[in-house]
Amino acid sequence: MIEIGSLNPDDRPAWEVLARGYKKFYRTDVPDEGYEEMWRRLRDGGEVHAVGARADGELVGIAHYLFHATGWMADSCYLQDLYVDEAARGRGVARALIERVAEAARERGAARLYWTTQEDNTTARALYDRVAAFNGFIRYDHPLA
Repeated sequence: MIEIGSLNPDDRPAWEVLARGYKKFYRTDVPDEGYEEMWRRLRDGGEVHAVGARADGELVGIAHYLFHATGWMADSCYLQDLYVDEAARGRGVARALIERVAEAARERGAARLYWTTQEDNTTARALYDRVAAFNGFIRYDHPLA
């Protein structure tokens, strides 16, 4: 059985294992202090939010999300990070995390919930195609440094 809920202080070590797995999957280097800063931001409960998935009491998945203003509609909810431990995949964990974030977005009155993934992330896209609509947009990142 999968339980979705808030992260608590005792989740810090398991959260970092999952967060590092997420960053490794996307080939993104984050220094140790980056994980400390993100954990602080999540615990502050201000601009970035998180939920965790537990199976048999163990944290097996995480989702980080935030709300932001949009020019033409109510706020939007961006699901920034979604990661499930490999051993827990295929059990509905990601779907449950997405639905919990959707619930938070509805509670907030957001106009939409959206996320991005890499084009070749076929396993995740198979789920995303069942729970959401691909609208054809492609994201570009302009370097600022």
